[in-house]
Amino acid sequence: MFEGFKKFLMRGNVLDLAIAVVIGTAFATVVKTVVDNLVSPLIASLGGKNVNGLAFYIVDGNAASKVDLGAVINAFIVFFLTAAVVYFVLVVPMKKIQDRRAARSDTPEEDPEPLTMDQELLIEIRDALRARQQ
Repeated sequence: MFEGFKKFLMRGNVLDLAIAVVIGTAFATVVKTVVDNLVSPLIASLGGKNVNGLAFYIVDGNAASKVDLGAVINAFIVFFLTAAVVYFVLVVPMKKIQDRRAARSDTPEEDPEPLTMDQELLIEIRDALRARQQ
C-alpha cells in the first residue's frame, strides 16, 4: 500500500505541482508587497486629489457600497506577475529538461557489429540441431 503511495508522490507531475505551489505562494507575497507599496499609490494618484483614488461609492455615505477599481487592478497585476514568474522559473526549465530526456531516450541504439563467419556458422549449426531435435 505504501509502495503505491510512494510511486504516486514521486511522479514528476506531483512534485512539479508541489514546487509550483510553494514558490508561487512565496513569490505572491513579494509581488503583493511591491504592488501595495509601489503600484497602488501610482494607481491611486490617477484618481486625482480624491483620497479614494479609483474607488467610488454607489451610495454616498454608505461604506459598504464602495467600489474600489484600484484594488481590482492590483489583483490582476499580482496574478499576472505571479503567473509569469511561475511560468518562466518553473515551467520553461522543466520543459527543457523533459525535452532533453525525450531526445536522449529517442536516440537509436548503435547497430551491433556484423557477425564474423565463425559466428554465422555456429548459428547455422545451432539452428540445424534444434530443427533436428523437434
